[in-house]
Amino acid sequence: MRYRSRTDIVSQILQAAEHGSTKTKIMYKAFLSYAQLKEYLSILVENGLVEYEEGSKSYRTTQKGSMFLRTYNDMDGLIASGDALTAADDR
Repeated sequence: MRYRSRTDIVSQILQAAEHGSTKTKIMYKAFLSYAQLKEYLSILVENGLVEYEEGSKSYRTTQKGSMFLRTYNDMDGLIASGDALTAADDR
């Protein structure tokens, strides 16, 4: 697996928690250790991107988190299309 930036990891956590997920499910979907997951979840909850649902004991991506995810995916798409154009120019 390639090196992932913090933004890539945050994106994977937000995707994993879109419909509500436990820590364990998020950890496996985002390919993180438990220690890494705790650190990231703490930051995401603190910044309002993820919320903890007490009753179901799960984490869910907030509206703010969904907006972040959409923006991230849009930017990733722009970068990918830019890479394709650069590769075509190199031929």
